[in-house]
Parts: sequence; C-alpha cells; structure tokens
Amino acid sequence: MNNRITFTKILKHFHTVNKHRFKVFLLCCRVGIPIQGLFHDLSKYSKEEFWESVKYYQGDVSPIRNCKIQEGYSKAWLHHKGRNKHHYEYWYDYNLKEPTPMIPFRYVLEMICDSFAAGMTYQGKKWTQEYQLSYWNRVKDEARMKPEIKKLLTTVYETVAKKGLKAGLNRKYIKNLYDNM
Repeated sequence: MNNRITFTKILKHFHTVNKHRFKVFLLCCRVGIPIQGLFHDLSKYSKEEFWESVKYYQGDVSPIRNCKIQEGYSKAWLHHKGRNKHHYEYWYDYNLKEPTPMIPFRYVLEMICDSFAAGMTYQGKKWTQEYQLSYWNRVKDEARMKPEIKKLLTTVYETVAKKGLKAGLNRKYIKNLYDNM
C-alpha cells in the first residue's frame, strides 16, 4: 500500500471530504438541522486529521480504517471522535456507572445523516437504500451505545431499506422513535 503523500491524494481526499460534508448538509436539511449540517465534520480539515487521512487515502474506503489496519490505531480518529458529538464514541465514558448515556436527539439525527452520507460517498453509484442496514448489521454488535439507540438506528435503517429515504429519514418519524424508547 502506498502511504506517500502526493498532490493527487491531497486533492482527492479534499474532494471526498467536501462531497461527504455536502451530502450530510443536504440530509441534515431534510431532517431540520441545516446549521449542524453546515458545520458537520469541520475537524476533518485540521492538520491532525487531514494529513493522516491523505497519507492513508485510497478513495473507496475510509482512510482512518486503513490507518487502523496498518498502524493499530489512528490519531486522526482519536482527534475526530473527541470533537464531534454525532459519533457515539464521543459520549462513551468507561469510568461512569452508566458508560453509555442517552445521546441528545439532535446528535442522533446528525449521526444518522452522517452514516447515510458516508455510505453514499464511499459506495458512489453502487449505493442502494439497503446498504446502511447491511453495513449496520456487520458492526452494531461492537458499538458501545445504549441499546435503545441501537434499536432506533436499526429501525431507521430497516425502514429506509424497505421504503426508501423519504420514509425513513424523516424528522417526525425519528423523533417519535426517540421519544418512545
């Protein structure tokens, strides 16, 4: 694997980040949190995150994933999850009696938008409305979050897989799920 930083990789990673952020913004507008969508993932432009991501950039998967595979950890990820409340890892604190608190609704919404946008960005034309559910089913057992949040995410991804984005990525629908946990 080529981990050299090149001008081409800089441009391609910059384009991927911008493409992802724009998709998140559009999805956040759909669920009524446009300002959150506008400011989503700005830390990806920081030197701590940007340069490591360029180094491990491949185009079709997260560079953070590639770095973790090769190095065993990612400084960019440690930086990112500590600054972005839409990641459930931000909320996890193993020192607490209850290490997985309830994530506020607005960040659950952004988390959902982020996951769909990531799938759309990395899958490109191969993305289908079933993709997020398939991906989630592979990773959900390792996610350290409240079972109620896992159930909510599963329900949203199942709804999108069966009925499409319009039905599942709907603020009123997700708020009802959240309030009834």
